[in-house]
Amino acid sequence: MATAYETMYILRPDLTDEQVEQAIAKYENLLREQGSENIQIQNRGKRRLAYEIARQRDGIYIQMNYSAPGNAIAIMERAMRLSEEVIRYLTIKQEVEEAKAEPTTTAA
Repeated sequence: MATAYETMYILRPDLTDEQVEQAIAKYENLLREQGSENIQIQNRGKRRLAYEIARQRDGIYIQMNYSAPGNAIAIMERAMRLSEEVIRYLTIKQEVEEAKAEPTTTAA
């Protein structure tokens, strides 16, 4: 069963546009190989970090929203951890709002 996830990761600021696109494609293909669906990617651009990470003051933020089986997350995060281009990543499980029946009021 696929669950909805959101992954935000930060790439090194010294990467060229071509290298950024290659990194995005690499993680997108990794998710597709693991059976992920509905992959939506947003390049948030270069931004100033709140504090220095790996001697970097800026970073290129990438956001991915997708549905995937649970084991796909561990595989992708391991690839990010071993990568030189990713300086920080975070994956969260998205809450899916279900339609709730609202109580009805009766007129007396």
